[in-house]
Amino acid sequence: MASVQWHSRARKYESELHMCRLEVLAVELSDYHPLKAITVTDSKSRRGGRKGSTSSSSSSCSSVAPDPLSLTLDGTDPLSLFAAASETPTLPHSISAGKEEEVGSDFEPWSSKRGEILSRFTTTEKLSINLFMGSDKSKASSPSSAVSEKVRTRLEELDDLEEGSQRELLNLSQQDYVNRIEELNQSLKEAWGSDQKVKALKIVIQCSKLLSDTSVIQFYPSKFVLITDILDTFGGLVYDRIWSMCADPHPLPESFSADDVNDTAKETCLNWFFKIASIRELVPRLYVEAAILKCNRFLTKSGIQETLQRLTAMIRGIGDPLVAVYARAYLCRVGMEVAPHLKDSLNKNFFDLLASFRQVHGESVQNQLVLQRVEIPIYLTLYSPAIHWILQCVAYRAPEDYINCAEIWVEFTCRHFTKREVNTVLADIIKHITPDRAFEDAYPQLQSVIKKILTYFHDFSVLFSMEKFLPFLDMFQKDSVRVEVCKSIMEVFIKHQQEPTRDPVILNALLHICKTMHDSVNALTLDDEKRALSLLINGFIRMVSFGRDFEQQLSFCVEARATFCNLEPVIIHLIHTVNQLAMETRRVMKGNHSRKTAAFVRACAAYSFITIPSLTSIFSRLNLYLLSGQVALANQCLSQADAFLKTAVSLLPEVPRTISIEGKQRSSESFLLDFINNFLSTLLVVPDHPEQGVLYLVRGLLNMVQDYTWEDNSDAKIRVYISALPLLAAMSQESYLYTIPKVDSNETLYGGDPKFIAEINKLCETLISQVLDHLKGLGRDEGVRRQGSLAFSLFGCLLAHGDLRNNKLNQLAVNLWNLSHKHGFCDTRTSVRTLECIKHQAQQADMSHLSDMTARLSLQSRA
Repeated sequence: MASVQWHSRARKYESELHMCRLEVLAVELSDYHPLKAITVTDSKSRRGGRKGSTSSSSSSCSSVAPDPLSLTLDGTDPLSLFAAASETPTLPHSISAGKEEEVGSDFEPWSSKRGEILSRFTTTEKLSINLFMGSDKSKASSPSSAVSEKVRTRLEELDDLEEGSQRELLNLSQQDYVNRIEELNQSLKEAWGSDQKVKALKIVIQCSKLLSDTSVIQFYPSKFVLITDILDTFGGLVYDRIWSMCADPHPLPESFSADDVNDTAKETCLNWFFKIASIRELVPRLYVEAAILKCNRFLTKSGIQETLQRLTAMIRGIGDPLVAVYARAYLCRVGMEVAPHLKDSLNKNFFDLLASFRQVHGESVQNQLVLQRVEIPIYLTLYSPAIHWILQCVAYRAPEDYINCAEIWVEFTCRHFTKREVNTVLADIIKHITPDRAFEDAYPQLQSVIKKILTYFHDFSVLFSMEKFLPFLDMFQKDSVRVEVCKSIMEVFIKHQQEPTRDPVILNALLHICKTMHDSVNALTLDDEKRALSLLINGFIRMVSFGRDFEQQLSFCVEARATFCNLEPVIIHLIHTVNQLAMETRRVMKGNHSRKTAAFVRACAAYSFITIPSLTSIFSRLNLYLLSGQVALANQCLSQADAFLKTAVSLLPEVPRTISIEGKQRSSESFLLDFINNFLSTLLVVPDHPEQGVLYLVRGLLNMVQDYTWEDNSDAKIRVYISALPLLAAMSQESYLYTIPKVDSNETLYGGDPKFIAEINKLCETLISQVLDHLKGLGRDEGVRRQGSLAFSLFGCLLAHGDLRNNKLNQLAVNLWNLSHKHGFCDTRTSVRTLECIKHQAQQADMSHLSDMTARLSLQSRA
């Protein structure tokens, strides 16, 4: 295989294309047709099924709860149902009695409201206090008196309290009234300190009776505050007294039970409840018993719960709605202090309040307001402190009950109303669960709300015009949950957005959402998650279009590059988008470049040239350099194209021998060969640089291939050389196979110059010599199979692109054929078809020389 002179065969591309067209053959219509429908019959019964059985389906249906939104309302609307609920005072999610607990710091205490009520509800009218002084009769008792005698004596003392003399303090100013109440509070403490327990009880009863008096109605809320201070003092004194009696022999633990209390303490505690039960008037009896509610802990485990239910029912006997609502407020207050987990009594008090509110318009109240010259609006404000407190108690640590209800109602609102009502629901949810970060315990329900909104609202211009939608998203502050919500939004957008958009509201909102997804990526993020996020973000980018405002589109890509810099697939997609933008500019302008258009295309090229180096994948960089060079060339930006292609060539030595694909290490040779072949096909239309010499890019590429460190026992370099021969042969043609409009390739620059053709032939001879030397080396070792494959490849290249009228080149082709078949590793079918093709070509007038060569080509099989 001596060295040979290369001569490229002259090609007539159009006639060759015509000869390669397929023949048209008749096809029987009755035969199988690839588009014919295929019928598949399943002759087997369903696995595990029973003939005629429907039990599985019926059982599954019975286990599914009915959708409350799909049921008819039977002529009633939700507000009517709410009004009817007052007749059945229960809430949908009542918390059963359980272990006692205390209210947390997230509950606003009564003490914080006390000052505001006293300063708000004042009066200039004169006030009065009725004091029941009782008689000063003393009851003698002997040490030998029986227990029953003691009880009778104490009951007589209480009778004496209620039947004794009465003294009324009239014409008191508001400050005098407050001072007098303070004196009574001090008298209570002094009486208790001097062991005058009955006198202390008398003072408490006197004060409690004042809460039945509404003669100066505007002052009633402040009177309630003052009197309940005395009740609180009394309740604390009684509880501490009984607690101290339990210290023998050991102090009680904080979480004690009734079983830990000694009999003496229990008897004393019962004695107090008996005294209070003997109070004849409803209001003082109710208030005083409520004041010592906590003492039920000394008696029974369920005493507090039972007492709350009984006192709640007792309040229904109070005729004045204002007095009743404050009694309910006090009962809710002591109930929250003692057992905040007992929600039943709180709920009942709330519904009793609703039921009794109609009394406001009754004759008794109206007459009283006329008498005191108080208007209804002013009168109604007197209820606000009590109602506000009751609602606070009912709503305390109920983000669970509320959000469960809101989760259902938001679907009803989305289905039957407009964005205005949905926005109102979102605002209400935010208001309820933002305090104390309650939303952290309601992420599943909040996610459900978002999904239901997305089910009914596919127009994102409507969705993002809701004022509270984005603030609602801000409540998802747990990273994993927030990302899942953003992903669900983007999935719906990509699925339902039919047309590209430039709506600034949509773009700003979705950029924020996509940035949230991007910012969740860190070093621990799995590749699968990165791919999923990138797909969603790329889907958003594809739906952004500014029409023919190409500069605005490029500005968007610049912003997106900065926003999504940590997701390489997104950066790659942006580079592709910018290249498409440059080509779209060319199409719209129909190749007529103005200065402004040319400047824009160069800006697109600069974007790609700056961005590509940030990619970590070597093959992504190579392919994008090549693509960007092709786009620049198509837009007649020759200097930019030259820069892209030269950078790609200079990057080849950095290609590693192995790359990671889906977590596995694979050889990079096949990927590198694909890239080089693509690169070679581009070089046909790239004109030589006037300052770089003939075929400078081809030579530069081949030099890099020559110096690259290939794998041991690899034929990749030789295959590149063989692949370069068709390119060089195409470059020597008078008319190139393909060109780019308005770009002068080498066929125009050199015009078939003999020196240019000589340079091509010389380079081809060098490549063939390298291939032949490699084939010789393979014959000296165990590489005969590789030798046969490479020899057949070079034979095919000479046959297609070489001028085989040259005797040396013709003989080389015959030798390569024989070498490829020498050891019998060549595919016989391929060899036969090749011979048939050569014989067919030999029939052409200018290809008769192939007939002689065909006679020298023989088929050999492995011995």
